[in-house]
Amino acid sequence: MKKRPTVALIYDFDGTLSPGNMQEFGFIQAIGKTPEEFWSQSNQVPEGQEVSSILSYMKLMIDEARKKGISLTRDSFVSFGKHIALYEGVKEWFALINEYGRRHGVTVEHYINSSGQTELIEGTSIANEFKKIFACSFWYDDSGVAVWPAVAVDYTGKTQFLFKIAKGIMDISDNTKVNESQKEDDKPIPFSHMIYLGDGTTDIPCMKIVKMFGGNSIAVYSPDNKHQRDTAHTLLRQDRVNFICKADYRADGEIYKVVTTIIDKIKAENDFHDLQRKNRRRSS
Repeated sequence: MKKRPTVALIYDFDGTLSPGNMQEFGFIQAIGKTPEEFWSQSNQVPEGQEVSSILSYMKLMIDEARKKGISLTRDSFVSFGKHIALYEGVKEWFALINEYGRRHGVTVEHYINSSGQTELIEGTSIANEFKKIFACSFWYDDSGVAVWPAVAVDYTGKTQFLFKIAKGIMDISDNTKVNESQKEDDKPIPFSHMIYLGDGTTDIPCMKIVKMFGGNSIAVYSPDNKHQRDTAHTLLRQDRVNFICKADYRADGEIYKVVTTIIDKIKAENDFHDLQRKNRRRSS
């Protein structure tokens, strides 16, 4: 039986699937701060020192929770994650696009590639839709309490996960197989079968790599967020993305139209190359 091509939909999270930063839907309120206060304090931590902004916010989460007597277990993170808001249509999106793929001879897989937090995403209603969540996470002590960042993913660090997805490597700590040479045709998901969705400048390296290697990148924006909207238009003008779309994941939204058209293109090109290979074998 002819193997179906696999298409990978790879999402940033904050601003892409959700209208805000995931820490702002319960955690920050629990430590008695406003989002503005938390992020301002986080940005001040590394001043005068060469400290990653990602490690800075993760350390601040631990420090502020400890001050408030909040035990940051994996379960407590998951409970905060349940309150994360999602854009219109996101909850129904996965079944919708998976069914489109099935009807058109394509297997659709979903991945998160985020500088946000794995444990918070695991608390959302859509967590089970993803084959893998590549994001930051904490290291827990013997009591199950978060004590140190285990994985910190900045905007350039996110690019490594594209190569892992291409090669079918789901181990976030793998540093060996990901660097092994592999022909594009032998990869489970070649870059040309990737669709990357992100909302801002921190997604630029991933957007550029996917687009450069023949895949498609989409800049998502909220119509109510001028900065996000302007950023998306700038990315399109600079040829860093293939498309820009409003953050509406319903069947009559721009994202559905663009993604289904890309799926059709991938399927047609896959059939074309299969036909070419069969033709060449006949003459060999």
